[in-house]
Amino acid sequence: MNHTNLIIAASVAAVFSLAHAEPASLLPASNPFAKPSTLPFGYPAFDKIKNEDYAPAFEEGMRQQAAEIDAIANNKKPATFDNTIVAMEKGGQLLNRVSTVFYSLSGANTNDTFKALERELSPKLAAHNDAIRLNGKLYARIKSLYDKRDKLHLDAESKYLLERYHTDFVRAGAQLSDADKAKLKAMNGELAKLQTTFAQNVLEEANASALVVDTREELAGMSDKAIDAAAAAAKAKGMDGKFLIPVVNTTGQANLAVLTNRAVREKLMALSLARGSHGGKFDNTQVVLSLVKLRAEKAALMGYPNYAAYALADQTAHDTGSVNKILAELTRPAVANARKEGAEIQKVIDKENGGFQLAAQDWSFYSDKVKAERFNFDANELRPYFELNNVLTNGVFFAANKVYGLSFKERKDLPVYNPDVRVFDVFDADGKQLAIFIADFYARSNKRGGAWMNAYVSQSSLMGTRPVVANHLNIPKPNDGEPTLLTYDELRTMFHEFGHALHGMFSNVKYPRFSGTRVPRDYVEFPSQVNEMWSVWPEVLANYAKHYQTGAPMPKELLDKVIASKKFNEGFRTTEYLAASILDQKWHQLGVNQIPTDVLGFEAAALKEAGVDYAPVPPRYRTTYFSHTFAGGYSAGYYGYVWAEKLDADAVEWFIENGGMLRKNGDYFRKMLLSKGGTLDAMQMYRNFRGRDAKIQPLLERRGLTE
Repeated sequence: MNHTNLIIAASVAAVFSLAHAEPASLLPASNPFAKPSTLPFGYPAFDKIKNEDYAPAFEEGMRQQAAEIDAIANNKKPATFDNTIVAMEKGGQLLNRVSTVFYSLSGANTNDTFKALERELSPKLAAHNDAIRLNGKLYARIKSLYDKRDKLHLDAESKYLLERYHTDFVRAGAQLSDADKAKLKAMNGELAKLQTTFAQNVLEEANASALVVDTREELAGMSDKAIDAAAAAAKAKGMDGKFLIPVVNTTGQANLAVLTNRAVREKLMALSLARGSHGGKFDNTQVVLSLVKLRAEKAALMGYPNYAAYALADQTAHDTGSVNKILAELTRPAVANARKEGAEIQKVIDKENGGFQLAAQDWSFYSDKVKAERFNFDANELRPYFELNNVLTNGVFFAANKVYGLSFKERKDLPVYNPDVRVFDVFDADGKQLAIFIADFYARSNKRGGAWMNAYVSQSSLMGTRPVVANHLNIPKPNDGEPTLLTYDELRTMFHEFGHALHGMFSNVKYPRFSGTRVPRDYVEFPSQVNEMWSVWPEVLANYAKHYQTGAPMPKELLDKVIASKKFNEGFRTTEYLAASILDQKWHQLGVNQIPTDVLGFEAAALKEAGVDYAPVPPRYRTTYFSHTFAGGYSAGYYGYVWAEKLDADAVEWFIENGGMLRKNGDYFRKMLLSKGGTLDAMQMYRNFRGRDAKIQPLLERRGLTE
């Protein structure tokens, strides 16, 4: 499972329209956000957008939407679905245009101006949202419609939209007293600032925590090209003659698998684990405590015992008991498996007369040795067969063509925000253009870690918009003229993220509120995880897994070894994920009077209590660099990956039972799930597809947790 940081940018407004009339603008016509983009599908005019364009567009966008809301709330005519709900869906277009681009690029291509504006905007946008959701007159109109929803003769999607608006407003505090609304507004503003601070600290700390060594010999095990890149990275930072290895956002670091010098491995792991918790200007410990306290206070104000209970009430899991149950069910067998794997690794260490006990910095290095010994397999043998462009065109795109009938054509005429970004037109099976796909695959120092999808334009028949979606990865860029050869994890990530892209591209809904990936957080990873299955599907693999130099196909026995070895590290993989998920829940299941003062002490106690305190397998994210949960987005929701994987594993079984890679299967999956967006209850959507609830057995078998 790829731990995706999925961005659904611009939560502050609905999807922009190419057709709906906008209110008179005070924004100069020269500002590229003043009017909808005239490029195909409303594709952003990246070449015309300057840093100084954002702030005035945000200000005017908020002013316009506030005026629209005021007109709706104070309409003298009785509330109707059209003059209230539809009117809100059509509003906020300018704000959405600028928000979508700004928050997408703040993750993918940030700079100092972006960072400063982001800090300035976060409380302003929180206050703007509160002014809408806590507007008493507006809520009264929504409630009047909600109370008689069964008599309005609405179609199913429209009725569900009305119900969701009512729920959204209630969860935002619309039923609170005026005094409590004032408290909530202050909390939301402070939370927005803290989340922005946390996210920016994580990025700055990652850059500041890079491993620097003095000699090439210390990097033994890395390829000459990788060491040359480390020398160039150090030189670029003014450290000529030294070698710099950047730190990625997860606890584990890719170079730990190849560095032969244990002391260097230990230093790299220590740098990774210490991020955000060792003092200095990027320390996140106090930020975490403030966030946790404020979230608990907000939950109490909303009538919930803790923030997790508040957050989960609107997810498919519904309550903390359900989440705690699935995490506990998986923890015991996962940790037992990890300990067995650790014992096998220790045997290799002892066999080599290592003279030390297995520690976190050793796991990747020696687990690869176990695989080599048990399966006669070296993960690096795969990379020559996984050249990026070949994987994309003859793997990811090929699978989408076979399963869904899609075709792709790269275009060079649309502007991009970085020269490495690529753009593709996407055509449906009938030959009509379906979407535009943006591919941003390479890592940059001004790009946040992880991998994610976002929509620059979301599909909506009401607004007449069609999708412009983007995938972002963090693959190290090779030197000029060198091929980009992927690891197996990077390969899976590419298929995974494209699953999110398909979810956005196949959206066929009326209202922006339901478009594409706007589904419950613990459901959104399900379609993307299903798409991973095609990465090793024989027909797909045979089409792309070819040696980048000779064109020779990957030997079947090599892939067989990959498949056979996959479950060896499942104990590690599941345990590191569960540890992070448990931390997320432990922090957010605290009541107002239970907030600790020692972040790392609480973390250690929480892991021990849950039975995941196995030192060689630290959490995938420690508290102080856990952006999923403390920068927002997945707060009390990191469990959602395994929750969604239960659906994914069960759906993969359905594909296999029905003949696998067949167009009829893809068309059915698209019709029943991918096209529906958030137009009905997510679990009901799955039941409609499968004919029953998902079973957990396929997930247990996949993760090797049945023994």
